[in-house]
Amino acid sequence: MSVKYIRFAALLAIAIFAGRGAYAQQTDTLRVTFKEAEKSFLDNNLELIAQKYNVDAAKALIQQAKLWDNPVISTDQNITDANKKFFDHSNGKGQIFVQLSQVFVTAGKRGKQVQVAQDGVQIQQAQFNDLMRNLRYNLLLDFTQVANLIDQRKIYQTEIASANNMVNAIQKSYEAGNNSLKDVVRLKALAFGLENDLVEIDRQINDLQAELKTLLVANERQFIAPQVTYNNADTTLDAAALTQQALSTRGDYLANRYQLDQSNHNLALQKALAVPDVTIGSAFDQHSSYANNYVGLQVSLPLPLFNRNQGNIKNAKLAAQSQEYTLKNSELQLKNDVYSAVNQYRLSQQLLNQSQTDFVKNYDKLYISMQRGYQLKQVSLQEFVDFFDSYRETKIKVMQQQVNLQKAIADVNYAVGTTIITPQ
Repeated sequence: MSVKYIRFAALLAIAIFAGRGAYAQQTDTLRVTFKEAEKSFLDNNLELIAQKYNVDAAKALIQQAKLWDNPVISTDQNITDANKKFFDHSNGKGQIFVQLSQVFVTAGKRGKQVQVAQDGVQIQQAQFNDLMRNLRYNLLLDFTQVANLIDQRKIYQTEIASANNMVNAIQKSYEAGNNSLKDVVRLKALAFGLENDLVEIDRQINDLQAELKTLLVANERQFIAPQVTYNNADTTLDAAALTQQALSTRGDYLANRYQLDQSNHNLALQKALAVPDVTIGSAFDQHSSYANNYVGLQVSLPLPLFNRNQGNIKNAKLAAQSQEYTLKNSELQLKNDVYSAVNQYRLSQQLLNQSQTDFVKNYDKLYISMQRGYQLKQVSLQEFVDFFDSYRETKIKVMQQQVNLQKAIADVNYAVGTTIITPQ
């Protein structure tokens, strides 16, 4: 059994050193606080830049909606005459007809088109804010999780170093006949498990690093080392007040509200389009009219006998009714999100208090004492291994509570749509 174990441990060691070598190549370490990361994100994130162009593109449609229709000029002239001369208009010969006309829209269509375009800008701006809300939320979660995994990695490295020292010591003791092979294998298995967990942590860090670099538009060879100060200050939150605030700041809700406005304005526009536009023009006719060099006034408009835009009006009306229910659902979701986030923050805040901080410090002292006790044979191997596992699990749980608090902060900010609690 020990031979198989040694072979397996050797293979694992090779894999671990290869993984560490990959991190060693990333010599360019970028140490940033969340405030610095957020600034870089707002300035450089490519998705945000792309969405800004969408906002500007929507603004251009407002300018287009304000423009008048172009006047139309048309002409009809003789190409040849009986003498086979081309375009012969000399001495009053030939025929020239020229017409100039302009469409005048009625029922305030142009103003209604401008209003629909303005609604489109508000929708794009709200979608930009919602995109920023989502990306900022992902940034804080990834940022916190990477910091947490790096701290976990330090714990594992410390325990691995301690376990390896004990393995070396008990191996010598075994060779001297003072310990059993079972004790040696047990400690080696402990070290093996820790090394295996460390590889998994490195894998998670690698995945999160890729996400962070994309969000921050960082160099792919950089290793981002988040500098996190966990905010344990108790902040009083009023869920009802935050809900009202969210109704004016949260991008997804505002986008739905503006879409309802646009649907209603489009309905008004479609009704206006049923009213005929008037075309007014003037025509000059050289010879074909009842009098030479005739100049006439032209007025035309379509008769709304068959097409009164009925289908488009009905479509716009149903779309507006559908959007009303979409907005109501969005508001309901918003309220539930805010109340849930506030409750989660209170629960997370309760778990982190001064007594727990003192407990962790005392636990660290106890860990050192247990190590010394085992070396002095005052503690059995079984007792030490049990405490070894319990210590690591407890430290990681405390770290996870800190991560949960940061996530609760992110959830509150995400639910309201703006920064309520500033991450450190």
